Amino acid sequence: MSFQAYLDAIETKTGKTPRELVNQAEERGYQAPAVKAGTIVEWLKEEYGLGRGHAMALVHVIKNGPAIPSRHVGSTGSHRDESDMLWLDGKANRPT
Repeated sequence: MSFQAYLDAIETKTGKTPRELVNQAEERGYQAPAVKAGTIVEWLKEEYGLGRGHAMALVHVIKNGPAIPSRHVGSTGSHRDESDMLWLDGKANRPT
């Protein structure tokens, strides 16, 4: 499953765009380097019912922004994507 597919699934499950969830995480101070991934995963599990895999995809975005390593772009690996930038503003708003 691509990183983008994880984010799209998170939006479907939570009703929140990835950007909305990133903003909530920032309001909680979760983007700070000292905040452990487990803290964010627990928040996403408790508040939105996300499993670890989906939560970890969002942790990546919260901690690193929307860029993903270029090694995943156009690859055949498990986290392959068409672009090295993830779309955070909702599936319905994604440019074609």
